[in-house]
Amino acid sequence: MSTEPKIYSFEEVSKHNSLDDCWLIISGRVYDITPFVGDHPGGDDVMVSSTGKDATEDFEDVGHSKTARDIMAKHYIGDIDPLTVPTKLSFVPASHTTSIQSSNLPTTLLQFLVPLLILGLAYALRSHIKQE
Repeated sequence: MSTEPKIYSFEEVSKHNSLDDCWLIISGRVYDITPFVGDHPGGDDVMVSSTGKDATEDFEDVGHSKTARDIMAKHYIGDIDPLTVPTKLSFVPASHTTSIQSSNLPTTLLQFLVPLLILGLAYALRSHIKQE
């Protein structure tokens, strides 16, 4: 007699996002990897950073071994309800208004560029005053 796997909502799985309670979604399946977090060769922060989303891409990009997949199988607890998983946007259209706050430039880049622009303006103004 086969038993149906438990079906979890994305919201429910997303609540398990700490070192002491860590669940992952990989290829539509849910894994409670809490007991394994401290043993993960990549560190526990890698595991926690993959919670709250579909971690399939993160998992596959690393190229895990058969041994890793066997360990993962031991932590399988059910399947994710695909209707509850948020859709991933591949393109976010730009807004019609542009401001520094909505710009894609990182804040650190702006913090570097603004003083350079001020210095350049001061140099140009100084050269202009000397010519007069």
